[in-house]
Amino acid sequence: MEDPLHPIADYYASRIRSHGCTAAGVDWNSAAGQRLRLEVLLGIVSPADQPFTLDDYGCGYGALLDLLEERRWPADYRGLDIAAEMIAAAVARHPRQAGWFAVGRASARRADYAVASGIFNVRLDCPDADWERHVAATLDQMHEHAARGFAFNCLTAYSDPPKRQAQLYYADPRHYFDLCQQRYSKYVALRHDYGLYEFTILVRKAPLP
Repeated sequence: MEDPLHPIADYYASRIRSHGCTAAGVDWNSAAGQRLRLEVLLGIVSPADQPFTLDDYGCGYGALLDLLEERRWPADYRGLDIAAEMIAAAVARHPRQAGWFAVGRASARRADYAVASGIFNVRLDCPDADWERHVAATLDQMHEHAARGFAFNCLTAYSDPPKRQAQLYYADPRHYFDLCQQRYSKYVALRHDYGLYEFTILVRKAPLP
């Protein structure tokens, strides 16, 4: 199939150009919602696992790194994004960590954890079947390169139909829970309870201690 990510990279580049290093610049409605999503994703990290390595798929301007530094968590962080403008913004915002950010869609290293916030939401005119193959391939890659676990979020198919937008992908949480259980690990958690029109799945390679 044709690579669906080229027009999406252009879409996100236009967002950061228009709105800068803000929630709107990475296509979120509010800073509070953006932070909540990142906090839920970091639920994949067990306090007993610190220090740890973490790969941030779709890192944008590096908001997750801000949260890790705020918490003083000793993470060896790497951020990836398909939009070069996002990486340029992240580097400008975190000059001392410039080498931690790179343009790309897949990690080359094996980290303890991988997280992805919002990277499956915008599909533009990509058909659902093609987009779902892309999502599955990305999850396969995250699984392969995350030794302890990975987490991702998606807009939920339980969103109110009148509020849905045609260019967005609304995923069935049951489908992705089953996929993760069958393909990656027995230790899967589904969060659909934090007040946003989305869900987060946490995939652990071992049970919590």
